[in-house]
Amino acid sequence: MSGIPKEKLQRATELRQILSYHSWHYHVQDEPEISDYEYDALFKELVALETEYPELLTPDSPTQKVGGAVLKSLPSREHSLRMYSLDNVFNTAEWVEYAQRSAKLLPGHMPGDLAFWVEPKMDGLALELIYEKGLFIAALTRGDGMSGEVVTENVRTIRNVPLRLRGENVPDLLEVRGEVVITREDFAALNEKQRQSNAKLFANPRNAAAGSVRQLNTSVTRSRPLRFIAYGIGLVEFPDDQPAPWKTQQEIFQALASYGFSVAPEAKLCATPQEVADYYGNLERIRPQLAFDIDGVVAKLSRLDWQEQLGFTSHAPRWAVAMKFPAEQAKTRLLDIAIQVGRTGVLTPLAVLEPVSVGGVLVSSATLHNEDELRAKDLRIGDLVIVQRAGDVIPEVVAALPEERTGSETIFHFPANCPVCGHKAHREPDEAAWRCLNKLCPAVRRQTVIHFVSKAGLDIQGIGEKWIVMLMDKEIIRTPADLFRLKKLDLLGLERMGGKLADNFLQALEKARTTSSLRRLICALGIRHVGEQTARNLAEKYCNLDELGAADVADLQQVDDIGPEVAASIVDFFADQGNRELLTQLKELGLWPESAAAGDNAQKAATVQGPLSGKTILFTGALSISRTEAKQLAEAAGAKVVSALSKSVDYLVIGEAAGSKLAKAQELGVTVLAEHSFQALLNQTGQMMAGQPAMQATAQVDASTDISEADITDASSAAKTAKSNLPKTGMQGSLFE
Repeated sequence: MSGIPKEKLQRATELRQILSYHSWHYHVQDEPEISDYEYDALFKELVALETEYPELLTPDSPTQKVGGAVLKSLPSREHSLRMYSLDNVFNTAEWVEYAQRSAKLLPGHMPGDLAFWVEPKMDGLALELIYEKGLFIAALTRGDGMSGEVVTENVRTIRNVPLRLRGENVPDLLEVRGEVVITREDFAALNEKQRQSNAKLFANPRNAAAGSVRQLNTSVTRSRPLRFIAYGIGLVEFPDDQPAPWKTQQEIFQALASYGFSVAPEAKLCATPQEVADYYGNLERIRPQLAFDIDGVVAKLSRLDWQEQLGFTSHAPRWAVAMKFPAEQAKTRLLDIAIQVGRTGVLTPLAVLEPVSVGGVLVSSATLHNEDELRAKDLRIGDLVIVQRAGDVIPEVVAALPEERTGSETIFHFPANCPVCGHKAHREPDEAAWRCLNKLCPAVRRQTVIHFVSKAGLDIQGIGEKWIVMLMDKEIIRTPADLFRLKKLDLLGLERMGGKLADNFLQALEKARTTSSLRRLICALGIRHVGEQTARNLAEKYCNLDELGAADVADLQQVDDIGPEVAASIVDFFADQGNRELLTQLKELGLWPESAAAGDNAQKAATVQGPLSGKTILFTGALSISRTEAKQLAEAAGAKVVSALSKSVDYLVIGEAAGSKLAKAQELGVTVLAEHSFQALLNQTGQMMAGQPAMQATAQVDASTDISEADITDASSAAKTAKSNLPKTGMQGSLFE
């Protein structure tokens, strides 16, 4: 930095260190050592130096928390390691079952042997912060778990987020996962400020935190009282490929605190599942006194090697669980029952309620699900009812209070016709829902387009339900394809739509048209029974919608998590003339993504030549190794692993508590193997993981040998002798709410 006086350079370095120190004491330790006036004076001095000598500005300078940048958009980026959601338990009995299940997957251990790291389950926005050489470089929202929005500049303004890690033994790469939250006290002050400015009030602290982080104007983010609470890690790399020094979740937690992160002070180690249950009960009792909103407890197996053994399901870690608190309840009046028509034509009764605060959220409506539930609860218009937020999220009517009736209440009669188009409603004998089967029903068409652009669909930023309703009411669009034919003049006729907003609208559509993934498009189509995970599995199997549309029911059932009902629904969707016309239009418009994953998988499958080449395998029951490891072993041997049972499955490999799949396999004539027989089959043919020794087993069997009665009785006891050490790409010692 030639040209900068030495004393100025030294003073800037000194100021950065002093300000970082005091910021940590104030925002993380809650132990300020100097007054706000003294801090501000030092801050202004550093700003003046960096203004006079711009070369002095560094990425970790405290002045970089000021904000002020206006971002054009929030791009997305993939997570290095997936940010999973959590499975839930809702009481101590379910917790005991979870602990017992976990112990069975850890051979030689009883539930009482298991120690858990427990923390309050913060009710905020999940984030991942990325550090290289100790320096903050990026921040991502959780998004769909696979990728999230890049919110780096916004997170830079959060006062307790360290821009440079403190302490020693800092990793070369560290991905920190946690929750952005707002305290109850700060939330009340924020809403009071909104009220005085005649601005929209926030529903709850979580919504306020999520909206603040996703702002395009970083000054808005900085003006909000946000805090980041760290709870775990993603990918970690230490210098010279040294292994991470941590052996337990507690050690990870302590390391994060030493690096300068705020962590939950209530977190602790529980030596047994009973201690976890006691912690859960105690935290529920003191919940109203806590500074932050929480909706439960997160319990994680403390030992990282046990976490590795248990692995993951398709959507959650087996080594962690969220223990949800009972929902908060309130009394209010049922003013009316309305009928909503969804994108699949389902007629859903909706309770119109006298507004009431439930767990800090104003509730004015709640779903009643279907006619059967409405009748079972004997709900009448005018009833005084009990309302709760299930899982502290979804409002629901729990029950009526018949003892409070005055005689003025009226019984609701479910309509026989669609309230929107008048078409006769239909209910299948095996379903609870009434449906409007008119595909031209305005409500069905509207909800279809709304879903197409929503977060559950293509997730097109800035194009929400309000704009879709306007466009359809004015008959500017009728189908999702019409969106991509819009011109600026079409938009300028809409209320509150100016030139700049119209440009942004069209840019968002163009970005969706050119960058959407096959997985997102499958989600957007709204195929019945096809959710996020199923869409991901389909995108990994098929290269595009042409391939998917050509698949039959049998072929589709070879895809993970797809059974006969889902497969039939997919086939029916592509057989529909209206859907085929929509897909043709989307293809002509250029919204026709190809799946790179499908091509890669096909090429990989074609090149793998192993002892199980061409074989299809299904695993069921509790195995002595994680399901992920079992799948890796089978695929490395050339097999295809599926999750649905059919005649095309070659081997059903069973563990403990195999369930109904065992009986069905015997009916279909599918060869059934105990886990040790599967391992022996791999060993017998010399199967080895790359660079790893073959698994040891207690028996050798021929591939055609059926399972014995003894094997059925104790399907996995003989296989509990060893566990392969599969190659690792990084640590996954984190929790992802």
